Amino acid sequence: MDMVAGLLAGPQARGAFLLKSVLDPPWSVRIEDRAPLSVVTMVQGSAWLLPDEQGAEPVRIGPGDVAVVRGPVPYTVADLPDTPVQITVGPDQRCSTPQGEDVSESMALGVRTWGVALPGAGAAVMLSGTYQAPGEVGGRLLSALPTILVRPAGTADATLIALLGSEISSEEPGQEVVLDRLLDLLLIGVLRAWLAAPGSGAPGWFRAQGDPVVGPALRLLHESPAYGWTVEELALKVGVSRASLARRFTEVVGEPPVGYLTGWRLALAADLLREPDATVEKVARKVGYGSAFALSAAFKRVRGISPREYRSGTTAPTAAMAPGPRGTVVLGRAVS
Repeated sequence: MDMVAGLLAGPQARGAFLLKSVLDPPWSVRIEDRAPLSVVTMVQGSAWLLPDEQGAEPVRIGPGDVAVVRGPVPYTVADLPDTPVQITVGPDQRCSTPQGEDVSESMALGVRTWGVALPGAGAAVMLSGTYQAPGEVGGRLLSALPTILVRPAGTADATLIALLGSEISSEEPGQEVVLDRLLDLLLIGVLRAWLAAPGSGAPGWFRAQGDPVVGPALRLLHESPAYGWTVEELALKVGVSRASLARRFTEVVGEPPVGYLTGWRLALAADLLREPDATVEKVARKVGYGSAFALSAAFKRVRGISPREYRSGTTAPTAAMAPGPRGTVVLGRAVS
């Protein structure tokens, strides 16, 4: 598995919350569900995405556009930027009016469909998918995302959007798995386009793949993360001096080789810890730590909690889980 494939494998929906919203103008929905990642696309009509995060500009999306919104900061989706909020979606996906009235059931229009009207000439039809807990291997990539990332409508997404729109209102056996995979494919398409677009703000580790010195070093670290790499041995494999590798790696990636390897190992460990039969000892060996104690010490130092606390759902603010860059990026042009 190449480096990008490994990172893109992280966001794997498991029972993602998917919904078709049908809304007559004027409409405005505030999202306060604190989800780490959401995907929004319009089937009919247009909408404005209005992030709360300072420095992130509003952006308009139309039919076929796909927007990836990085949480957990709240945001608003509306027909116009100045339309007052009518509905707020909370952490439990409950919908309420500004007066506190719960309208989750009264606005239901069928299977995974919600809103104020059946699709008509003037109604906006929006599909949204919410990742409750993206895999931690993808956390390194997702933390580099802007607040809002938009891929303009294109033929690559049209088929997926049509399928998602058709499947989202169905209630067939295994439907949840089908919807999860369609959501994953839609997200990965946007992420790949973002990584490949010149000037999109893709992270340094991705741009470094083409570097004659850093690229080979990164591939070695990703192919064999459990190996006991030293900067000297890595430099020898690449064919440069230790000082040259350390300097170039830090310049291009933004951190030294050993720091990058530690972050990658701990991201892998976090993902493996989610597996039901995993033990800290087994995970430690798979990612290059000699014992459960060594992994636990590194995990707690970087993430602020122990592996066992992480598995139990305890959270803590850490550098490894720091928010990504502010701003809105529409592929092909930077909005902010």
